[in-house]
Amino acid sequence: MIIGAMHTPPLPEGALRLTDWALIRAQGADAASFLHGQLTQDVTSLGEHQARLAGYCSAKGRLLASLVVFRRGADEFLLSCSADLLAPTLKRLSMFVLRAKCKLSDAGAELSSYGLAGASASAWLGEAAPLQVWGAARRGEASVIRLPDALGQPRYLLIQASAATPPELAALSAEAWAWLEVRSGVPRISAATVEQFVPQMVNLELVGGVNFQKGCYPGQEVVARSQYRGTLKRRAMIFDADAPLQAGLEVFHSADPAQPAGMVVNAAARPGGGWTALVEVKLSALDGGSLHAGPTDAPALRPLVLPYALPADAA
Repeated sequence: MIIGAMHTPPLPEGALRLTDWALIRAQGADAASFLHGQLTQDVTSLGEHQARLAGYCSAKGRLLASLVVFRRGADEFLLSCSADLLAPTLKRLSMFVLRAKCKLSDAGAELSSYGLAGASASAWLGEAAPLQVWGAARRGEASVIRLPDALGQPRYLLIQASAATPPELAALSAEAWAWLEVRSGVPRISAATVEQFVPQMVNLELVGGVNFQKGCYPGQEVVARSQYRGTLKRRAMIFDADAPLQAGLEVFHSADPAQPAGMVVNAAARPGGGWTALVEVKLSALDGGSLHAGPTDAPALRPLVLPYALPADAA
């Protein structure tokens, strides 16, 4: 049985420099069309007041990275991804530039990423705080992206010059930000989970990460087939646990302890103790018995409510 959210008020808020996020710059006359042909999202229609979540897939439709994409100028885009995937993602994308007028580079030396959360962050941003999820705005020379909320707590991604003064907000711990990220239900692919999931297995299309009307991209046929042929047998759910969890950890069902029933996508220490994780899992494993991160004598995972609805045939 799914139980309600378990957290100790007040929710974490403040600002944190995101050292585990990285930035790729795509610049040039063909930058939009190049990215459009590589990612699961429509990039050519992306306006300056929008950001979009996207997946970068292998030819087999497996996620190599998840990215937040936004425009910084007529021919310039920034792509935010997990820092441990910066080098391989940049290298692989560069292989396909060919004759396109698009230069890809690491923007991390010039720009820094901050995670902002809570009412104090909204107040500090003022009119630069986007009202809609995946909305984008400018605060001086900085870019502000509205990320999906976590338990009603607003979250923002702030990109500013590395030399600029950090946000004048209370310090937010890396653990607290990671926990809010998990509770938002938005997957972030890291080195531990590369090529483990088709986008729908981690609910990427439910949080705005896949456009099914756009043209081709690597793995597009597999992603489309997963969407339109029959019901999906795996989804991502949020769980609490009393034992430490980490991305890439396999999850087992009590009825079949020899075969993995899922995998941890993202995990974080829970304020007040314990752990919370976004876990990709077989839907059949939710019908009875118990799930465990590791051997079945490990503490059982306790399911929580997702912040968005699953399709009716997967609920």
